[in-house]
Order: sequence, then C-alpha cells, then structure tokens
Amino acid sequence: MKLSARNQIKGTVSEVVKGQTTAHVRVDIGGGTIVTSSITNEAIDDLALVTGDKVMVIIKASDVIIGK
Repeated sequence: MKLSARNQIKGTVSEVVKGQTTAHVRVDIGGGTIVTSSITNEAIDDLALVTGDKVMVIIKASDVIIGK
C-alpha cells in the first residue's frame, strides 16, 4: 500500500478497547513509547485488529500543537 503520508511508524498492537461506537487502539512503537488512536468499532472489525498484530501507525496532520 502506498500513501502520501510520510509519518509512518511500525508497531505492535498492545491493547484494543471497544466503546459504544469507537475504540482505542494502543500501539507499542518501541522504546517504551505507546501511540493511541481512536477509530470506529467498524474499522476494528474490518481490519480484524487484535492484540499482537503488527501494524503501521500513520500520522497525517496539517497542525501539530505542542504545549508546556
């Protein structure tokens, strides 16, 4: 699969928690860093995501906000 997004990070699904309509997917990208994504339950089912899956975290954003 080719994408225009340049921020692509390999990782392993460490947790999938489904809610009423959306789910939180935690992905271990190494070095003790976890990235969390909120996606629909339908997307979880379509991708058949489960703990231990090797995935690609793809970040495409026009704004990155940093606070301190």
